[in-house]
Amino acid sequence: MRHAAFLRSLLRSLLCFLGFPGFLASCRGRLSGRLSFVCLPLVLSACVSFPDVPAPSAAPRYEADGLTSFDGTRLAVETWMAEEPRAVLVALHGMNDYSETFALPAPWWAENAAIATYAIDQRGFGRSPGAGRWPGAETLAADLRAAVAAARAAHPGLPLFVLGHSMGAAVAMKAQGDAPLGADGLILVAPGVWGGAALPLPYRLSLNLAATIAPGKTLTGERAGRQPSDNMAVMRAMAADPLVIKETRLDAILGVVRLMGEAYGEADAVGGDILFLIGEKDEVIPVKTMRKASGRLCGRVDVRLYPEGWHLLLRDLQGPVVWRDIADWIAARAGGDAPPILASASAAARAAAPRRDACAR
Repeated sequence: MRHAAFLRSLLRSLLCFLGFPGFLASCRGRLSGRLSFVCLPLVLSACVSFPDVPAPSAAPRYEADGLTSFDGTRLAVETWMAEEPRAVLVALHGMNDYSETFALPAPWWAENAAIATYAIDQRGFGRSPGAGRWPGAETLAADLRAAVAAARAAHPGLPLFVLGHSMGAAVAMKAQGDAPLGADGLILVAPGVWGGAALPLPYRLSLNLAATIAPGKTLTGERAGRQPSDNMAVMRAMAADPLVIKETRLDAILGVVRLMGEAYGEADAVGGDILFLIGEKDEVIPVKTMRKASGRLCGRVDVRLYPEGWHLLLRDLQGPVVWRDIADWIAARAGGDAPPILASASAAARAAAPRRDACAR
């Protein structure tokens, strides 16, 4: 009888985990004493693997219908080309999103700042292959390197920058931390750094176990109750857009959490010129964690905090201020005689964090 009751308790707890992200409230109190002692080794031993990085088989290049990546996979790309570009931007979207992230700022950059933008639908998202399936952080980083190499080949001699929003920023941080991307600067917008040691231990343990037991179970995030932006028109458009993923597999959630953990953990190896942008109303990535991550970066870091900014900084109602700040930061590093686009942009953002110049490794 005692063993049967214990097994029933264990089963109830596992079912709680499968209700992620609402498991904490319902499971609190069940994971104590002998049960937690048993569950912890189970969770720690849980292992979800992702595909290996494909072997290189093609020279990266942009074509009319997208980017041919390092392994010959064709990734969808949205391009906004300036008439006479002074700089090139390779842009990566966030989790479950796609290149539409940049549909507002990129045309403005092309027209007002002579910046050409290549916005990639990352593998597993948008119109690119494997939508909804996590491709692995190493593969995402390899795709970014391919996108940068192809942009260099298409625009020899022009300054090139990498911009990542949320998960896209985590991809850029991971890639740059592994080995320099060869870009002239990184722009990290509301970077996804809430993983690994930055994520509470109960979340990590529960997610690992849930993704091991039911990797294909999908979650909508509707119960999270978090507001990503104050731009309701954009939010409605995203809700209606079939290319924005609405139901996320548990193994994909685990994959992005692991990626964010790598980005946070290896921040001290991320060097170069870096613009780090934080919305102080961000309800998706904790502001405290982003600020802590910005202090770990080892490059020459400019941190801007936007008191009226949310997670979707580029699409918020005050988004144009952020666009101008990014354009001015690029212009200052691209050279030439282009004047600042909006001298008052700094009035909407607060500078923070010291600048550093040397990487730990």
